Amino acid sequence: MTDTHNGNLAVRCSGCGVHLQTEDQDKPGFIPEKALDREPVICQRCFRIKNYNESSSVTVDQDEFLALLSQIGDKDALVIHIVDLFDFDGSVISGLQRFVGNNPVLLVVNKTDLLPKVTNWNKVRNWVQKQAKEQGLRTVDVLLVSAKQNQGFERLLELVSTYREDRDVYVVGGTNVGKSTLINRLIRDYSDLEQELTTSRYPGTTLDMVNIPLEDGKFIIDTPGIVYPWRFSEIVSRKDLAAIMPDKPLKPAVYQLNPGQALFFGGMARFDFVEGDRQSFTCFISTALNIHRTKLERADELYRDHLGELLTPPTREGASEMPEWTRHEFRIKRGSQSDIFISGLGWVKVNGDNGALVAVHVPKGIRVLVRPSLI
Repeated sequence: MTDTHNGNLAVRCSGCGVHLQTEDQDKPGFIPEKALDREPVICQRCFRIKNYNESSSVTVDQDEFLALLSQIGDKDALVIHIVDLFDFDGSVISGLQRFVGNNPVLLVVNKTDLLPKVTNWNKVRNWVQKQAKEQGLRTVDVLLVSAKQNQGFERLLELVSTYREDRDVYVVGGTNVGKSTLINRLIRDYSDLEQELTTSRYPGTTLDMVNIPLEDGKFIIDTPGIVYPWRFSEIVSRKDLAAIMPDKPLKPAVYQLNPGQALFFGGMARFDFVEGDRQSFTCFISTALNIHRTKLERADELYRDHLGELLTPPTREGASEMPEWTRHEFRIKRGSQSDIFISGLGWVKVNGDNGALVAVHVPKGIRVLVRPSLI
């Protein structure tokens, strides 16, 4: 079973698709020799994710990912691009159209279970279509799903049948958007494979293209989850990840603020209302993050003295690993109905119509932007 070079095996991990090897446990595909008899054969990383919900620092290189992606343009295929509704602007692959050529793109928006029950879904769908168009994506359809609650999958299977037309299906998306869950559903419905892919809440779970044979001789091809450095999920410690990634519906928290007041989201980010009329702001973030209101003039001192205690997460240990903060300033136009979006953490909706000057402090590299209100 072993090749003659580098301890590489002629077998791929059935969880993440990477070539298995027995030599170096810091490299992708490591499997202890004694585990080779296990069924299914999976690498140590997938084994740990599956059994202990552990994460791993092995990820696919950005350039490698783009090289994999650019192969799709040469194929005749249906492309399913899966994004995270909670982190839409952080998880959509900008420039995807460049790579996939003329192949049709089906945009699947996961994690609808995180939005409040009373959400107007037609409006959300229109919002997604508009945002996707601005990103240069030409989509044949947009579908809202919840992998967690198994909602929207019957419709997904119908759409795949409609648009596939005897072609392969490529599934692309960032890390942590629910790609493996979606693929496993496709495997169950379309293929007679016994195995499922490793699903995990940690970045970079799928390391190589995984080909899943379909009954008609075509394949579903799962591509590695691309790691985006501008999302919170890529920079926080494992412990803090659970606090910032919501797994229950968001409970919008409304704050009436005077100019000169600030809100801390744990010790992860700070929102400053710099100037404008007294008005309300609605925070859409994980309920596990404590929101702390303070005066702007006290904010720096509070952060310096209480990070990892009053302002948590991060924990004290996690705080030492966080990058320095950067300040982003935005002028919100009158009557603009805007969200201030923080990638991987959520967003703040500006409710007033009179405009405002606001600022957001986040770890260096995290994406912050103003967008039309989602809700």
